[in-house]
Amino acid sequence: MDERTAQARLTERGGDTLPRLPWLADGQPHDAYTLMRQALWRANNDPGALELPDDLLAAITLLATARAELDQLEAGLLFVARAEGLTWGQIAEPLGLRTAQAAQQRNERVLGRLGA
Repeated sequence: MDERTAQARLTERGGDTLPRLPWLADGQPHDAYTLMRQALWRANNDPGALELPDDLLAAITLLATARAELDQLEAGLLFVARAEGLTWGQIAEPLGLRTAQAAQQRNERVLGRLGA
């Protein structure tokens, strides 16, 4: 199953009933992480609602997509933090890092994974 098929499946299997998030444009589907969380919630709260194993396989298919979405979010947050004047030293602490250099290197790794 490819990413697009997995996303469509989980959207049809309940993702389309989730409340619209304010940052989504009309018609824009929920992110992979939200669809995966919803499938896992349904598996735990209403096992009969899932068409196992296909719904779970669809959620697993979206793992790489969710990781990429998280990288995009992290890159965006770090970009805005720097644009707002925060230093790498200030950013390091909430990331659980000890040095400004470690925070800067983390940013470079995230950007590298994104191909930026």
